[in-house]
Amino acid sequence: MAKTDEKAGGGLWETVKTIFWALLIAGIFRTLFFQPFWIPSGSMKDTLLIGDFLFVNKMAYGYSRYSCPFGLCPVSGRIMGSEPERGDVVVFRHPVSNSDYIKRLIGLPGDTVQMRDGVLYINGEAVKVEPAGIFKEPYEKQGPMGYYPECENAPVGIGGTCMKGRSIETLPNGVSHAVLNITANGARDTTPVFTVPEGEYFVLGDNRDNSRDSRYAQANGGVGFVPAENLIGRADRIMFSSAGRSLFFIWTWRPDRFFKAID
Repeated sequence: MAKTDEKAGGGLWETVKTIFWALLIAGIFRTLFFQPFWIPSGSMKDTLLIGDFLFVNKMAYGYSRYSCPFGLCPVSGRIMGSEPERGDVVVFRHPVSNSDYIKRLIGLPGDTVQMRDGVLYINGEAVKVEPAGIFKEPYEKQGPMGYYPECENAPVGIGGTCMKGRSIETLPNGVSHAVLNITANGARDTTPVFTVPEGEYFVLGDNRDNSRDSRYAQANGGVGFVPAENLIGRADRIMFSSAGRSLFFIWTWRPDRFFKAID
């Protein structure tokens, strides 16, 4: 009996050690290399859709205290840092809510950024915009939160086709990406001129009329300027995508988006 108890105790201890090392390795991997991120909202359509799953490249910009879960890394500023590029899709810690957000980096330190009648101006020059058809999606609940999409052709009945104007925007460094338009007179289609402070960045959602980004002050629930320290990493590739409210709804998987590069 004693030997049996001893074997059982040894087996339990081996299981505990295995779990401990597995969690430690997973924590190190998440802290230093890649962090999983699930797209919860439509603010980055059609680049990213609700239900896209990706890994954030944490090596891209170096490390700060936000590289660790709960912001617990004992780091001041950034170490092993490198500058993000205009047009990168970045994940960052919201300066006020402490939640992780994903947007496109538009303004670098010292830039001026403004929206005029829905057109983006950087340092006083309008970016190149070319029409690129219509983005269509069914008007139905999306993702675990059950959000309905916003439509340029509203009102749309349940199951109908929700449409938004789609354009290709080309930034001054040559990076091109799609943007969507819902209304010609959106709340922030025309803004004041924003001057990006040193050590901070200006971000926008690609779904311009459905994104509370740097156009909105932090006091009003927006992002405001994003400090360099708050950058977590760069989104490079979608790994998995599901349009349903559960991963178990296999018929809602979007295999055409699996391993898709993020432009």
